[in-house]
Amino acid sequence: MNEPKTTVELFTDGACSGNPGPGGWGAVLRCGKLYKELSGGEAATTNNRMELTAVIEGLKALKFPCRVELTTDSKYVADGLSKGWAACWRARGWKKSDGKPALNPELWAALLQLCETHDVRIHWVKGHAGHPENERCDALAVAQSQKYTKK
Repeated sequence: MNEPKTTVELFTDGACSGNPGPGGWGAVLRCGKLYKELSGGEAATTNNRMELTAVIEGLKALKFPCRVELTTDSKYVADGLSKGWAACWRARGWKKSDGKPALNPELWAALLQLCETHDVRIHWVKGHAGHPENERCDALAVAQSQKYTKK
């Protein structure tokens, strides 16, 4: 019998000034009274890459397999996982159903591998709608993206 997994809440967001352009990502991890914020950015990226990176980095921060309640405002991430798109792209050699290349295959591959370690449940929320943790992740992501913006 499997032992019950620890449940961790993971909130994520990505931001990009221009698309592509300077970008940032933010993640908040919460488990009981434990709380951790993570963030980073890149000088030249896309919003979708930052959304994916936020989830990947949040999951990579976990020290052992967990049940993860992932809250994201990214339909790209939420649908890519919950609707099985990313798994299908991988099965087709990173090609979409129309034969065109899937975007961000290296990030999707990393995310799918992490989802095999963790039991990830996806919750989509509307962005910029007052969800406290989503707003915090957005602030972290925007702050990181601004580090790369030309002054």
